[in-house]
Amino acid sequence: MLRAMIVDDEAPARSELRFLLEQTGKMSSITEASSVRAAIETLMENRVDVVFLDISMPGASGLQLAEALHKLKNPPAIVFVTAYSDHAVEAFEVDAVDYLLKPVEEERLDQALNKVLARVKPATENKVTIERIPVEKGGRKVLIPVDQIRYIMAKDDYSCIFTDDDRFLSTTSLAQFESKLCDFGFFRVHRRYIVNLACVEDVETVPSGAIQLGVTGVDERIPVSRRRVVPLKKALSL
Repeated sequence: MLRAMIVDDEAPARSELRFLLEQTGKMSSITEASSVRAAIETLMENRVDVVFLDISMPGASGLQLAEALHKLKNPPAIVFVTAYSDHAVEAFEVDAVDYLLKPVEEERLDQALNKVLARVKPATENKVTIERIPVEKGGRKVLIPVDQIRYIMAKDDYSCIFTDDDRFLSTTSLAQFESKLCDFGFFRVHRRYIVNLACVEDVETVPSGAIQLGVTGVDERIPVSRRRVVPLKKALSL
């Protein structure tokens, strides 16, 4: 499963690529940025495995961002997604994994993802993982074992972490939790919810056609957004 970022100044292009990526079932998280500056700000807080990067954007170009990322000790894989074919040579000079032309074809996207997976696999195998999440409660720093977390819900400017017998508020965003916990079997099922897949005990289709999850030890049913149904079923082997 990959953590991805889409960098493109055009919202329809970001939305279309996000949809295609979600349908592959290979994404654990997807963040978006509409400019190079916004991408850098997000990357400072969230580690990603692959950046899908447009080239022509207002301000700094995608090539400039790729050059900067290429200098990092452990850079994310870069896949350029552009309407122009005349920058391919420059793209591969910054060690891009692939170069996709818009509109993106599903088969070519799948080929690019296979290349990305082949490149990031060694880093994934060797990286140090976290086992506990620090939160504040009653003026104390509390360390919550990851396997005790049932789900996390966005609530106003906070994230609410639900364990088997308690709940905690955190200023860490849901997007940051998504990036940190994707390797521990957590899945973003809705814009407001991240669920521990190991705690999912049933999947229900309600009369409206929407999908809801039953989570062990939790009375509340967790909604699943329509665009997340297919990748969720793949993650649960349904």
